[in-house]
Amino acid sequence: MAGEYSRELSVKVFTGQCRLIELGFRQGGPAGYGLRRRLVDQAGATKSELARGEHKSIQTDRVVLIPGPPEEVDAVRWMYRSFVDGKIEREIANSLNERGLTSDLGRPWTRGTVHQILINEKYIGNNVWNRGSFKLKKKRVRNSTDMWIRSEGAFESIVDRSLFEAAQVIIRERSYKLSDEEMLEALQQLLQNRGYLSGLVIDETERLPSSSAYQGRFGSLLRAYELVGFTPDHDYQYIEINRTLRRMHPQIVTDTIAGIKKAGGWVEQDSATDLLTINGEFKASIVVVRCGATAAGALRWQIRFDVGLWPDITVAVRMDQQNRAPLDYYLLPRIDMTKPRLRLAENNGVSLDAYRFDTLDGLFDLAARVELLEVA
Repeated sequence: MAGEYSRELSVKVFTGQCRLIELGFRQGGPAGYGLRRRLVDQAGATKSELARGEHKSIQTDRVVLIPGPPEEVDAVRWMYRSFVDGKIEREIANSLNERGLTSDLGRPWTRGTVHQILINEKYIGNNVWNRGSFKLKKKRVRNSTDMWIRSEGAFESIVDRSLFEAAQVIIRERSYKLSDEEMLEALQQLLQNRGYLSGLVIDETERLPSSSAYQGRFGSLLRAYELVGFTPDHDYQYIEINRTLRRMHPQIVTDTIAGIKKAGGWVEQDSATDLLTINGEFKASIVVVRCGATAAGALRWQIRFDVGLWPDITVAVRMDQQNRAPLDYYLLPRIDMTKPRLRLAENNGVSLDAYRFDTLDGLFDLAARVELLEVA
């Protein structure tokens, strides 16, 4: 019971942290080179700048990122310009070291530390969180991009967006010169030399495509690891499950639209968000919810509502224990869903299970049209 309480508390804390990220507040960790942390009150008024190692003392205070000292901001901009002009990370690191500059940790620059600056969205003002997880003393894992929580334009940028995008294009395209076989051969050689692989090890290795390049080419680092025969200590199966569910989502949406039309309704689908406007009367969003298990073996489903869209009805498609087929459907009305996330168990009581259906017929019934007799 104590373990289950800790896990439930962890979910609540995580939900709160995600909400603060979406509102544009920083959640832990150092600011990084070229940036500083600023303490603000609950109304957004500036209180003070936090030095490294300092923390807020009042629960309602928040932290945002601001540009750091001018010399550091200039150095970051110089890194981006130099990279776009043709210098590689190692050359940039050597130049910085020759100038006597050190990283935010007071250490010499390396290929990897320069590369991390060149790919970090916080330099264009984006607030990105949950790149990695380290919950309940389990091993730290590197999350796939679909699990990241982000808020764009949350902070003042110190790098022009067009310059940032140009750097990302160079990072992606330089690996295109290599075939899949050549990239895997290089990764296999690194595995033989180091005995293990990680994103940081890849980024620190000279003349090797970056970890983001391997992700782009093979779909994920996990897939690249698998192809060279490396098995991480942690079980990354959930990443593959999430990828499978993303592939299922378009077909589920298509089947739902077909069912509504068969019932006599009509649907407009937003091509950017997949939000469905049904009969011009209400909006519905369809989310496919992965099934997970607690350490005790109890099944759980974590639903994340789209707070930016807030449809009138969220259709939560609960997957079965193997995450291979839909188990049931929850038609959750916005009026009763006040939080951005909802965690379901196998049985949830009448307050939630009243919205549960074995099929989507409940939604189709809402969309059905009924002919009325004309009254003279």
